[in-house]
This record gives sequence, C-alpha cells and structure tokens, in this order.
Amino acid sequence: MTSVPGHSDDLSGRTALVTGAAGGIGRAVAVALAAAGAKVHVVDRDADGVAEVAREVGGTGHAVDLTGDVSGLPAEVDVLVNNAGLQHVAPVHEFPPERFELLQRVMVTAPFLLARHVLPHMYHRGWGRVVNLSSVHGTRASAFKSAYVAAKHGLEGLSKVIALEGAPHGVTSNCVSPGYVRTPLVENQVADQARAHGIDPDRVLADVLLARHAIKQLVEPDEVASVVRWLCGAHSGHVTGASFTIDGGWTAQ
Repeated sequence: MTSVPGHSDDLSGRTALVTGAAGGIGRAVAVALAAAGAKVHVVDRDADGVAEVAREVGGTGHAVDLTGDVSGLPAEVDVLVNNAGLQHVAPVHEFPPERFELLQRVMVTAPFLLARHVLPHMYHRGWGRVVNLSSVHGTRASAFKSAYVAAKHGLEGLSKVIALEGAPHGVTSNCVSPGYVRTPLVENQVADQARAHGIDPDRVLADVLLARHAIKQLVEPDEVASVVRWLCGAHSGHVTGASFTIDGGWTAQ
C-alpha cells in the first residue's frame, strides 16, 4: 500500500513514533505509516527487532524500555501510536503484584508519559494524532487477566481525556480495540490458557480465544494497521475520543 501525495491518508512531512514496533501490530503500523509518507521512529526494547524494522521502513530505531525514562525519545512528533503491551494470565488471588504493576507501567503510565512528552509540539503545530492500541478488554473482561483488563480500561480513559484537552489544538486521540490478533503476544497465551483452563493447547484457539468471535479467525496485524493509518489522515479530523473495535463480532453479542 503506497500513499498518493495530497490524498487523505498522505502523511508526507509528518513524524510518527510507534511503540512496541519490533513486531506484531507495532511493526505493521510502522510499515503502514511509512508507506503513507511519514518519518517513523521505531521504539521497542528488542534492539535487534528495532534495527530490522527501522531499516525496513527507512526510519530511526530506539531500543528503549518503557518502564524507565522516556524523556530521551523525540518530542517533535506529529503522530504517537501507543502500542507496546504484554500479558500475564493468572487468577487474582495468585497474581504476582509486581507483575500487575508492570503491566500498568507499560500500558498506562508509559502512554501518559509519552503523550505528555509530545503534546506540546502537537499543540504548537496545531495538528496531532494520538492512537492508542487498546483491546476488546478495554470494555470487556476475561477471567485470569486482571492486570491486562485494568490497564486497557485505564488506557481507554486516558485516551478520552487527551481527546478533550487536545481538541482546541487540532489534536485527536482515539483507541483501536482489536479482538485476538495473530501476534507473538497472542500465540504465547495459548500455553498459558491451556494451563489455566486445564485443556489441551490445540483447543485453546477455538474453544477459548475465539469463543466469543463470530468470525472464527484471528485478526491480522495489517487490518489493525489500516485503521490506525486512517485515524492519522486528513478525513479523521473530527473523529476523537472514540474506540474502534476490530473484534470479529465479539462485542456485538
């Protein structure tokens, strides 16, 4: 997919920063925004993956742990995509507190700190796009995922506040909320869910992960990236404070 100068999705002259961009959804988003003409900062703690994706998109790589200081990342950013995330599956009474806190730091605190870091530049230019990769779990719950569900609910709220504050400055903020996407994060859940539910790993995909999907297929990363790209374009200027589900019909039920 290539961008046509002057077209509604053209991001020529814009700078984007994408977290968790070494693979999965983040990589797909980096590729899509670069194809639209944006200069992309690729951010991930996986240094090798960062270097590979940065080469692929002609961008700049930053090997950064988002639980630490993010002030060294570029602040002159027009598009911020908060995608980095992780998962841990355990019942509440057995959930490690330090793991719970880690998920909040990566998926709520880091997006807040990054938004705080780049919003002054967006406000100064009178244009900006903040896109937060949420999840169906930003509005729904699943057993054994207390930290992830809490973090995604928090991210949805943060996104709405940024939308309200950014509106007078030409800045939009939205969430994209997929169901289960074909990523390493989801693939790694299969074994965890098999243990948690006491079933064979072969049954996890159909009987657990996709049980609430009307469409019994994993969402592809490129599908998610296409929605992110649209939200960053010219025709989405009045779309803000929203959450776009790509969930195979999960939340229709």
